[in-house]
Amino acid sequence: MTTPSRKATIFDIAKLAEASPSTVSAALSGSWKERRISKTKVDLIRRIAEEQGYSTNMQARGLRQARSGMVGMIIPVHDNRYFSSMSQSFEAFARDRGMVPVIASSMRDPEEERRIVQTLISYAVEYIFVAGATDPAAITELCVAANMRHVFVDLPGPGAPSVISDNYLGARMLTAKLLEDLPRRNDPRRDRLYFIGGVAGDHATSRRIEGFRDVLTEAGLSPLPDQIIACGYPPRRAMQEVAALCDRLGALPAGLFVNSLTAFEGVLGHFVNLPPGSFDATVIGCYDYDPFAAYLQFPVHMVRQDSHRLIEEAYRLIDEPSPGIALREVEPALIPPRTIHAGPFGEHG
Repeated sequence: MTTPSRKATIFDIAKLAEASPSTVSAALSGSWKERRISKTKVDLIRRIAEEQGYSTNMQARGLRQARSGMVGMIIPVHDNRYFSSMSQSFEAFARDRGMVPVIASSMRDPEEERRIVQTLISYAVEYIFVAGATDPAAITELCVAANMRHVFVDLPGPGAPSVISDNYLGARMLTAKLLEDLPRRNDPRRDRLYFIGGVAGDHATSRRIEGFRDVLTEAGLSPLPDQIIACGYPPRRAMQEVAALCDRLGALPAGLFVNSLTAFEGVLGHFVNLPPGSFDATVIGCYDYDPFAAYLQFPVHMVRQDSHRLIEEAYRLIDEPSPGIALREVEPALIPPRTIHAGPFGEHG
């Protein structure tokens, strides 16, 4: 074997040794006997690690010998109803267990995410919850090297248990409802349902797109490429894309599936410039939930992800002696609109 130019990771060692990352960690940390790993396998792993120039973080592992009574959680941002609700549930469960919760946001920056993980490890937290991970593989590498138990929430990660929403099911429910209410105007381009927002390569968005596609295809309405606009999450980008879509069609399409509250914020930024009555022949849905949507001048079907149940399941996985890399999905709920006719985005009666 030749030593690679980049620093070898625990995943590299696992691949070369044909073993799991947790087996590699046990072999390198000395806990392999408790795991009943064969001496032959341990010797192979250690030889490969030496040849690859891999060294474990012994300082971090030493810190793990003490119990701090603290549990850590990383979320992408605080100013998001979904993640703030999740962090509140995390805190409540931690306090019920007599533990001190420590919560930090990564601002969706993978370097900051890794720095937070390293800091939490240095403070010897008992375990780490990671919501909406930007670089889950790097997080697992750090945690495995430090023998730190961790669980991914909202987005799955390698080498550790994960709890996520059933995004495929939620997208199917929302798409089916929008399709059921879709107005028909005998305009081939406008009489379609359009998906907007999210990153196509992300697990959650890709599963939602899959559910969206499948429902339309089953209805004999296979979506065209321009019906899926995965423009990311920034509100400004969503506002630009929905404005461009309206320009192409000459008006709003018959239906819009908006793939997050942040994208929905951008869509609303364009809607405020539209004249009254523009929404009469359009059905709108959002894969996220905010009760303030009830005060809009048009009905919005929403998908509410069960953030409390996600955290509850994550704690259950942490409590299991050997959860492996289990993946659990939590069913979301379709929330019907409560129409309140009012001015565009304010007063209501």
